[in-house]
Formats: sequence, C-alpha cells, structure tokens
Amino acid sequence: MKVALCQINSTLGNFDYNSSLILKFYERSKKLNADIVVFPELSITGYPPQDLLLNDNFINENLVAVSTISKLSTVPIIIGFVNKIDNSIYNSAGICYDGKLRHICNKVLLPTYDVFDEARYFKSGKEPCVFPTPVGKKLVKIGLQICEDMWDKDYDVKVSRSQMQLGADLLINISASPYQKDRLKTRKEIIKEKVRETKLPFFYCNMVGAQDELIFDGQSVAYSSEGNLIGSGKSFQEDILIINSDSKVSLTNKIMKNEESIYRALCLGVRDYFIKTGQKEAVIGLSGGIDSSLVASIAVEALGFENVHGIAMPSVYSSKHSLNDAEELAKNLNIDYRVIPIQNGVNSITQTLKPVFKDRPIDVTEENIQSRIRGLILMALSNKFGWMVLSTGNKTELALGYCTLYGDMSGGLSVISDLNKIEVYRLAEWINEKMGPRIPINSINKMPSAELAKDQFDPFDYEIISPLVDRVVETHPSKKEMVEQGFNKESVDLVKDKIQMNEYKRKQAAPGLKISSKAFGMGRRYPIVNHYMD
Repeated sequence: MKVALCQINSTLGNFDYNSSLILKFYERSKKLNADIVVFPELSITGYPPQDLLLNDNFINENLVAVSTISKLSTVPIIIGFVNKIDNSIYNSAGICYDGKLRHICNKVLLPTYDVFDEARYFKSGKEPCVFPTPVGKKLVKIGLQICEDMWDKDYDVKVSRSQMQLGADLLINISASPYQKDRLKTRKEIIKEKVRETKLPFFYCNMVGAQDELIFDGQSVAYSSEGNLIGSGKSFQEDILIINSDSKVSLTNKIMKNEESIYRALCLGVRDYFIKTGQKEAVIGLSGGIDSSLVASIAVEALGFENVHGIAMPSVYSSKHSLNDAEELAKNLNIDYRVIPIQNGVNSITQTLKPVFKDRPIDVTEENIQSRIRGLILMALSNKFGWMVLSTGNKTELALGYCTLYGDMSGGLSVISDLNKIEVYRLAEWINEKMGPRIPINSINKMPSAELAKDQFDPFDYEIISPLVDRVVETHPSKKEMVEQGFNKESVDLVKDKIQMNEYKRKQAAPGLKISSKAFGMGRRYPIVNHYMD
C-alpha cells in the first residue's frame, strides 16, 4: 500500500486555512494514488495552542473543522485535532474515511518538560490504540501514536510494544516535534529502536513551520520492518512523502551539516514569524559587528532584500571601520541603508541629567544612554513605517547580561538569541563559503566591541565562556561539578552568577528562536527573585 506523509505548515487558530491546506494536500495525495494520507499532530489547530485550549469556542471550532473534513473523506485520512469527552480534552488523532470520523486515538504520554506543558491542558489516553482500517483492498491494523508516544523510554507505558502485542501491522506516529541541533539523528535512532523491537514498519509524519519561538523542521521518515530507511521528507518546507510500505529500497541516511540546518531553521523561523503576525519589513541596527551582520543576512534570506532596512547609528566612539563594514554589508546584501548619527541625542540627554548626576564619575550609565538612544531610534522607525525591529543579541551575551535593556535588546524578535558567540562566527563563515562574500571579512576577524567607550572591547574570551554558558544553561551542573570537570573556578563563578543576576533582563527580552536543547524563553523557567546559590 502507498502511505502519504503530508508535512504541512499549519497556522495556529486559523481553522479555515488549516482545513483548506489539509484538503489540498489530501486531494494531491489521492491523485498520487495514496491508499492512506497522514497529517501531523494537532494539524487542525496548529501547535502548541497553549491557553487557547481553555477557550470552549476554540475547541468547538476545531471539532467542526474535523467534522467537515471527515465528511469529505474517501480513502483514509489521519489528522491531529483536539478531542473532547465530557469536560476533558485530549490531544488526539482521528482516522476518517467514507465520509465519517471512524476512529479516535487519544495521546497516551503527555510531555511536561522543556517547552512542553501538555498535562496542564490534556487528559491522557487510557491505552495504546490499534485500529483495523480498510486500506486499498486490505484491512490493515494501524498502531496509531502521537509524538511523545514514541519517546516512551522513561515512561511506564511502552506504546509501540503494546501496539505490537495488540496485533498492529504497522505503526504511524503523527508529530509536532520542534527542531533542535541533532534532533533528526535522535529521532531516527528512536524509530530504528522501535522497529528492531516490534519488527513493524514505522511511518513518522512531522509538522513543518514556526510558531513563536518554536521551529518545526518536517523531515518525516519511514522505515521498513527490516529497519531500512524507505522514505525521507524535505527539511524545513512542506512536502508530500509517498512511500510504498512493501518497498525494498534502503535510502542513504543523510544528515544535514549543522550550520546549514541552523541557517535554514532560523530563516524559516523569521519568515513564518513575519507572515503569521502580518508583518512584511524588518529594520536592524547595523554596528558593523558580526551579530548584526548575521541577523541581516538571515533576514534577507527570509524576507527578501527589498524588505530589510539597515540603520547605522554612530557616536563619537564608533570607529571608521565599523561604519565601513556596515556599509559594505548593506551593499553585499543590496538592502536599504541609512546613517543616523546619535551624538546630538547623547549630548542632549547627558546635559539634561548633568544637574542630577552632579559630580558622579562617568560609568556604564553613559554607555547605556547610547544604546538606549539607538533603541529609541529603531522603535521610532518601527512605529512610523511599520517595520519590525530585529534584535541582534546572541545567547552568550543574553546569559551574561552583556546587553542593554530598552537598548540593543529592543525588538519584536530576537533572531540569534539561542546561538552562542562561537556558533555566530561559524555560521557567518559558512554563509560566506556557501553564498559568496556577504558578511565583511573584517566583521568576522576584528575583536568584538560594543563601542560605547574609548578603546572598548568585549571583556570575555568567548572560546572559554560560550561553551561554559551552554553547559550551565542546558545541564544545570553545580559549581563544584564544573570545577571538578576542569573548568576554571573564576570563570565558573562569573558565568553562574551573571546568569542568575540577569534573569530580569531576559524576562523582558523579545521572543527568540529556539535551536538548542535549552533556550532562554518558554523552555527555561527560573525566578527573578532567587537567593539560592549552589
């Protein structure tokens, strides 16, 4: 039989659009002679719905959409939706055919870690599901799973094994699994493990697109009962993957290079954030540095050069090479470029505050005034022209608080907030290698500086600090553990203390695109008031 895995880009809460998209892919799949057509987890609603699930009208509109699609069904179609039984709701998958919703599978394993909080909303399904379904000329027993049901290692219920014992002929998993570095490799290893355990073909259909901070990479896959890869969907774009369940092919297990997958993920994240919020144009403060150069390059790829505006805002501390680098970048990217000097504004503010500050020495206060004037200018341009400000801070800076609240942190989306400084350099070099000279080589090679004071350079050795930040954020080791692992005690103290001190800043930052196992934002929940020091 032919199975169609349709990795689609749903829009959260847009039931008309999602329904028409499902039906369009359904009709295309039937024309490709598919015997069963599969769509991702919560494809009717979009994922994750979060507190929209507390709205009865939202649930009801979702049920109406499922009913409408089911009435138009001929060959079996599997769709993800929110099921309601009495006063409880479930993350569910429905099998529709011959004009009716015939079977409903409720998700058994509800994740409550990282960005997931499904137990807040959903009730767990009672047991794994196997449904006899007419597929082509056969009655096929489908073991139907939803995302986490596959990741059952740390749960008491072993969904795949139970479905095998219930007599399933094949396993189908519908997912909304967010992208992160190396996630595809992990998914494939989990699926191959299930195939070895059950000796059953495994079909995995994943969502594609972006929703706020989360990016969904698609990359649906299918494995034969022998453990061979027999189907592989496109990365970061919609696709229909048609697989013959009896296929004897064995495809090469291709894994995209890390920099390419990060780049494509961030481009998709930016593009969908603009499309789904109704925005079209972006504005970026161009300092001539590596971070703003990288953000501008991603924005051009995602939105088109005609929709990106670069603004250089020099002060007396801005070097000539920084302005030259910003201008060179703008020419390489063919974007609108403007220079708006800020020194008159800085002078005005400092003179206004002089009677209040009296004889206090110049310090970080005056540095932050420069950054905040730049943020004010960008937000003014945003208000006047409807351009969304893209903030340019990286994960290392956000962790250590090396950023200015209401200054360079201003913006509607933080594009590289989950890339550490080393990854920023690697990605910039990859872009130039693959796409020609976009980012000026001087922006890559020069010592990083905020240029808010004379002869100022960043006070960190990023080769040491960036991996240390990632270790602290992603695995939460104690200071003692890190020192025992060979990290310098002074560096450990610095990183741990600064991450804790600057939580208040990150709570007020623009949403950032998640590409690691633990990003700042919805997946990391630390209190601002926190007196615990390990």
